[in-house]
Amino acid sequence: MSIAVVAVISVFFICVSVLSFALKTHPDLRVATLRNVTVPKDRPPAPGEDPPMEWVLSKDRTDPHEAFFYVELVCNVWFTFELLARSIVTPNLVHFAKSPVNIIDFVATLSFYTDTMLQSTLAHRFDNTEILEFFSIIRILRLFKLTRHSPGLKILIHTFKASAKELTLLVFFLVLGIVVFASLVYYAERLQANPQNDFKSIPEGLWWAIVTMTTVGYGDMAPKTYMGMFVGALCALAGVLTIALPVPVIVSNFSMFYSHTQARSKLPKKRRRVLPVEQPRPKRCDAVCAGVMGAAGLIGNRRMVAAPTPGAILKDTFVNPKLE
Repeated sequence: MSIAVVAVISVFFICVSVLSFALKTHPDLRVATLRNVTVPKDRPPAPGEDPPMEWVLSKDRTDPHEAFFYVELVCNVWFTFELLARSIVTPNLVHFAKSPVNIIDFVATLSFYTDTMLQSTLAHRFDNTEILEFFSIIRILRLFKLTRHSPGLKILIHTFKASAKELTLLVFFLVLGIVVFASLVYYAERLQANPQNDFKSIPEGLWWAIVTMTTVGYGDMAPKTYMGMFVGALCALAGVLTIALPVPVIVSNFSMFYSHTQARSKLPKKRRRVLPVEQPRPKRCDAVCAGVMGAAGLIGNRRMVAAPTPGAILKDTFVNPKLE
């Protein structure tokens, strides 16, 4: 029961931390920072004088509301306590330190304290403090901690691990097709007069090839000539076939792990009590037979000792008596 309570508290703080990280970027939840800025006045300067200056309040910079700091502080205190407790009770500290989820948890927790120190010491030296806030993006990776409590995420991770070769092959084919079709559409658009050519270079065509092969199609870049449209059609068809070929293998692995997880969840949770190991007892028939054979052998031996042989009887009968 205590393990379930700790798991629920951990999931709650993870969700609160991620939600706080997302909400503090909303414009309505940020506070404008007022600064005194010297700007020239609107009226022209007098002859032989410097242009007049005036002080104005600048609101071009905004910071998150102070409440988000305390919310993240409470969450990170819990994460620190949980990380220390799990590191103390773990049977193998080396294996615990090498776990990817624990590494993400440690780095995300450390980033909060590092960001707090940098904000307090270096914030007044930089006009653009959003650079310092960028490093806190690693806290969003705490969502991977949910793999300890979510069977669905565990199934997904096991599926990716089992399908590593297929995914590598898929990425290789996509990269190959992207480079080929980006080059083709670049030269195809230059075969005819095209004043609205969007493909100024092959690197710009890489973006179009990625969007087309993955069937997203933003529409920000499009071929205008007939030859360019033909290359675009081939690119779309090649992307569909390239993505569709490895998908059945990945789906098969996912189905296998899902079935295995469902079968394990249906097993009885209470384990049966195992009886202590006893020495094997001989069967009743074997014991009786062994006793009968032993008794028969003993009786036979007695008979052999008690009953004299025929030669001995004759010898005792015809022997000459001793003269006294």
